[in-house]
Amino acid sequence: MRREYFTLQTQAGEDARPTITIEYDGPEADLRSALRDDAGDPLPAEALDVTCRLLDDGMEGSCVLGLTHRLTGEFLLEVNGPAPAVLDLVDAARSNDDEDATYRVQVKSDETDISYDKGTLLVYDGEGNLLRGRSLIPSGVEL
Repeated sequence: MRREYFTLQTQAGEDARPTITIEYDGPEADLRSALRDDAGDPLPAEALDVTCRLLDDGMEGSCVLGLTHRLTGEFLLEVNGPAPAVLDLVDAARSNDDEDATYRVQVKSDETDISYDKGTLLVYDGEGNLLRGRSLIPSGVEL
C-alpha cells in the first residue's frame, strides 16, 4: 500500500490515552488484507510491532511510522508524519500509569476501525540505529 493513502495524527494530551490515528483512503481490500489474518479476523495487538524511523532532517523533521507483522516481519503499512508529534506521544506514553498498554494505535477508513493498545514503540535514526532513549520500551523487555 502506498504511503500517500495514509495520514497520521497523534493525540498526546494529559486527559486521554496517547493515541496515534492512521486514516486510510485507498482501496479497502488492501487494508483489510493487511490487518486481518487468514480467517478474516483482525490481527491481535500482540502480532504487531510499531516503529518510527526518523528521516534525514532528524527529530525536528519528519518520520515514517510503520506497522509490521511481528512473526513474518512483513510491513503492513507505512505512513509519513511529523517526528515531533510522534516523539511527544512517546513522552506522554512514558508518563501513563497503565503498565500493560501505554498508548493506542487506531487505523480508520470508511469501512475499517481497528484499535491496538501497545506498550512498545521503537524509534530509529535515519541510518537505522535504535534510539533507546527516544523509544518506548517497557521495563523487562530485552532487545
